[in-house]
Amino acid sequence: MNTGLLRPLLRGHTASRCVSRIKHSFSTTPAMEGKPVEKNIREKLAKAFQPVVLEVINESGMHNVPKGSETHFKVVVVSSQFDSQPLIKRHRMVNEVLQNELQNGVHALSIMAKTPSQWEDSEKIIGKSPPCQGGAGL
Repeated sequence: MNTGLLRPLLRGHTASRCVSRIKHSFSTTPAMEGKPVEKNIREKLAKAFQPVVLEVINESGMHNVPKGSETHFKVVVVSSQFDSQPLIKRHRMVNEVLQNELQNGVHALSIMAKTPSQWEDSEKIIGKSPPCQGGAGL
């Protein structure tokens, strides 16, 4: 994989760490142990979309949930399967793949779904999520 083309700029993360995250994003690593929901999300999205970029970011720590929770995620999926699909359809496609997780503990899912050409034409910045509005009831 040519990671030179896939360097997202995550606020608060160094470029080298971002490249490392991309290189390892399609396989589970020892760091995935103890993170079953994140692992399932990563594996399902990789299998369903064969993405050129896949980021799964656990944002649960930004919310009023117990430490170590896996309830709030942001996913970045860049796939040619999104070509000619409107944004709402792309989001529905991702939601369908993650239906089980969304019905069983994942409270919030932020989705960035782009085509490879959109990704290449973008600034490759994965923005910070808005602050928690509460009401999770967890």
